[in-house]
Amino acid sequence: MWYSITVAATSEETIALLHRVPVFSALSDEDLARVAEVAVPRQFTAGEVVFREGDESDTCYVVRSGHTRAIREHTDGRSITLANFGPGDIFGELAMFDNESRSATIEALENTEAIAILGGDMRRLLREHPDIAVKLVAALGRRLRETNERLARQSFQTVQSRVAAVLAQLVQAARGEGAGDGDVLITSTQADLAQLAGSSRESASRFLAVLERAGIITQGRGKLVVHEPEALERYVY
Repeated sequence: MWYSITVAATSEETIALLHRVPVFSALSDEDLARVAEVAVPRQFTAGEVVFREGDESDTCYVVRSGHTRAIREHTDGRSITLANFGPGDIFGELAMFDNESRSATIEALENTEAIAILGGDMRRLLREHPDIAVKLVAALGRRLRETNERLARQSFQTVQSRVAAVLAQLVQAARGEGAGDGDVLITSTQADLAQLAGSSRESASRFLAVLERAGIITQGRGKLVVHEPEALERYVY
């Protein structure tokens, strides 16, 4: 059992965290304070499942510290990684609007702290303050357009381009969490990178070997170090 020594976040800390979330970033401090009032701190140990695909959808989560991933599982036991979530990321956000079943499983990759917002509490807040609902719908619309644009780009990209783009995104996320401008540590396996890029592990592995020979990355067990993040852009088109 993991016991966090971190004290519960203050209202100000929760508001600051919510402000980092794209779907909440357009809200005023007053609106964010209302959301913070219904947010509940949650903790998950490494490997713990937050919720499973098919579960009832009643809560959304914002990561405070640590990392989680979204996976889809096939009936034959195989699974694919759909996305990784770190501090400031939100998942399960559709629970704010409906009670549809979960479309993916969320698993903690390490000890993780988050805040949980019950769908019922959020819907009550939206009814009481319709302006918040308008802003949230607009933010979700922007996120949907970004997702569609990313999928459209990927459909025309080569495996090399997709893997390089995924690495660049992970570098950007790591820098957002405090990584410097030099070497950037990425804690993902080859299989994870391949799944995020929508390619086979073998194809991704061959391209990672190309990057390693070029001195752009160094690979290790379950991780790699990006030495020249800007060089990845040469492979993205």
